Amino acid sequence: MSLLAAQQAALLALLFDQPAKVAIKNIATYVDSAWARGLNVYHANGHALACGALRAAYPTLVQLLGDDSFDALARALWHDQPPQHGDAAQWGEGLSAFVRTSEQLADTPYLGDVAALEWALHRAATAADALTDPASFALLGEHDPLDVQLLLAPGCSVLCSAWPVASMVNAHLHQDPGLEQVGRLLRAGIAEDALVWRSGLQPRVRVAQAGETPFVGALLDGQSLGAALDQAPALDVGAWLPMAVQSGLLLAARLAGVQGKNGL
Repeated sequence: MSLLAAQQAALLALLFDQPAKVAIKNIATYVDSAWARGLNVYHANGHALACGALRAAYPTLVQLLGDDSFDALARALWHDQPPQHGDAAQWGEGLSAFVRTSEQLADTPYLGDVAALEWALHRAATAADALTDPASFALLGEHDPLDVQLLLAPGCSVLCSAWPVASMVNAHLHQDPGLEQVGRLLRAGIAEDALVWRSGLQPRVRVAQAGETPFVGALLDGQSLGAALDQAPALDVGAWLPMAVQSGLLLAARLAGVQGKNGL
């Protein structure tokens, strides 16, 4: 191995291998002490970048774990799943799975679902824009539901959880519901399906209505309104449609197989 290759391998070990002291000792074999000190600073900056990026994406998890514990978690994820591209805002999707397999967090099993929901909100915030087309809703009264598709807001997704995760996230981000109410939901073992979408520029989350999760899931899969309704007999679609339009969840309707404005 050439000296340059050895230096590069040592640099990667310094950035991504644990424990850090071992990596720093190894790199000292190939570089002078001044460069080693510089790389040590680079290592610290990498940790700071990891902590900052994850704090922006997971504000509720920061509150639940506390600053020190969350930063330790961010550093551990950075070593386990190093960034694959230059945009730090796109790194961190694997945190939910990482949390679920953590022995140290096994006594708080809801944290993995909280992380998954927060990542869904993070992705919704950066999803491509789409315009509403109110005139297209006339198709709902003119065609068979099997021939109509509904187009949902950017970043729309659903999450099924055994825990009241939508209430937990809203309590920490918007103080609604209150933390005392969320505590009661947790103690009672209340499960919640969460619905995520972006209204304007604001990512939003709420508890899904009865039957809404399979319905929205079918629409996201590109199925027709009729097919989606077949999978959600519990959903009151007559009440859902105006609510979805008003909240920015539903943007437009189109005939199946017909390309609309902005590729919708």
